[in-house]
Amino acid sequence: MFSGFKQFVMRGNVVDLAVGVVIGGAFGAVVGSLTKDLLTPLIGALVGKPDFSAIKAGPLLVGNFLNAVVGFLLVAFAIYFFVVVPMNAITARMRKGEALVQMRCTPGLQVSGSLTRSS
Repeated sequence: MFSGFKQFVMRGNVVDLAVGVVIGGAFGAVVGSLTKDLLTPLIGALVGKPDFSAIKAGPLLVGNFLNAVVGFLLVAFAIYFFVVVPMNAITARMRKGEALVQMRCTPGLQVSGSLTRSS
């Protein structure tokens, strides 16, 4: 019974998932700090205090919802521009380099100035 559990835990998928969860939690703290400590004060400096919690529509706390939406958008902004865009650029450079290496290493590849087929 324990050997099956050990095999399950030691499979690459489970270990990779565990590492991803731990790194994701740590990264969440970094993104939260970026949002709370850098982006929100920047918005506050531009448009005033960025706190909508005083806005109410009867018993509905509309301001708290707006704060949550703004927080979500700031986190999405931070992740996109500080993680997704740089990773896409790195991936594109790697693919470009792989294509160049593959083109240089292809045996029998002849490059000519014309697009006509030679016999």
